[in-house]
Amino acid sequence: MFETIPSYRRIAMRTIFALVLTFMLAVGCSQEPIEEIHATQGATPEATPIEIPPGSWPWWRGESRNNQVLDETVDFQWSGQPHVVWSDKIQGLGHSSPIVVGDKVLITTADEKQETKSLLCFDIATGKPLWTKVIHQGAFQRTHNKNSQASATPASDGKYVFTAFVVKDSLYVTAVDLNGQVVWQKEAGPFRSQHGYGSSPLIHEANVIVLADSDGPGFLAALRRDTGEISWRVARASSPSYGTPTLANVAGKEQVLVGGTGITAGYDPATGEMFWEANGPANTTANTPCATGDLVFASGGYPQTGVMAIRADGSNNVTQTHEQWRAREKIYVPTPIVFDGKLMAVSDDGIGLAYDIESGERVTRKRIGGNFSASLTRYGNVMLVPDEQGKMYVFEATPEFNEVASFQLEGNGFASPVFAQGKLFWRTSTHLYCLSPEKVSP
Repeated sequence: MFETIPSYRRIAMRTIFALVLTFMLAVGCSQEPIEEIHATQGATPEATPIEIPPGSWPWWRGESRNNQVLDETVDFQWSGQPHVVWSDKIQGLGHSSPIVVGDKVLITTADEKQETKSLLCFDIATGKPLWTKVIHQGAFQRTHNKNSQASATPASDGKYVFTAFVVKDSLYVTAVDLNGQVVWQKEAGPFRSQHGYGSSPLIHEANVIVLADSDGPGFLAALRRDTGEISWRVARASSPSYGTPTLANVAGKEQVLVGGTGITAGYDPATGEMFWEANGPANTTANTPCATGDLVFASGGYPQTGVMAIRADGSNNVTQTHEQWRAREKIYVPTPIVFDGKLMAVSDDGIGLAYDIESGERVTRKRIGGNFSASLTRYGNVMLVPDEQGKMYVFEATPEFNEVASFQLEGNGFASPVFAQGKLFWRTSTHLYCLSPEKVSP
């Protein structure tokens, strides 16, 4: 007859076995850092000119990269819904915003039935589809139910349009000319998807810059606009995040500003060298930092929540020396805007928030309602943002968030509205719309 093992010993043995198994899995699944590629010292690649046609919105958050249009605005009057000049039903789904390049409007989309990821081009005056280019076929990744397979907004240098998609555990960047022909397609590096991809490409001089914060290995990379050759690539933490970098002249120099993986950081756009980093505001972000003067503002939402302001003139880790202020509110997916000395956003859970940029004092907390993933766009004296159900809110461009109008078109509202050539372009979950203050025959 076998001796019975006491229950406490069985529990102890199971615990030890579980710890050993966890350790073995962690070691087996650990990710080596990305192989870094360093910019050649003193060799700046000759850049073809970035020639954006007048009246364009060429990339995420517009040509000024601040989601604001202040010059040559037209009076929409905003008594209700503007006139629909044209609309096109979009095959597939995407949360990317449209871009406008001269006489063309472009969006990305992903058709799960056909398993295609595509770039679509429309005539700006009539909405006539000009061409569709399938960028990738098959190999769809796992995504969060609030993400899509086409969430990265494309970017254009006036000659090519650049897309960023994750396929087969790698991030691919593709250059397409304005006639819909692929010029080059390159793998920027690996990407292990947790909830999908959503970071939009960023154009700087000779390069297009992409961010790949994932389960590992994470990286920030610059590829030549003309050939796709990697100019530089630097490692980041192996931690999933979904934000988009931005380019700003802050603290007297150009910086690529990146949030996510538990830090906010500034990088040299020419080499990828990190200028500074500050801890926070969260491990995971899904929006874009913004800046004015010497200050950079970042927000995040998982597992920590909060908003922070950092003075961007330091070096190394500046958490203890250059943090201006922090606030506790959660602004996770929507990107704030900054003007007139205030940082403003509608939060994910429908709260209008405004902070003094110097002190961090919260000057507004106003219930709007609904849930939001899109970001505020300022057009002259108003701000617009849709909620996830597709209701477009129009507010006065002041911290009080006084509502001027609202309207709803078909489809849900995850993409941010853009303005170009006196018209509003908005992509819902089902359609691409062009709206104007006056009735126009396309």
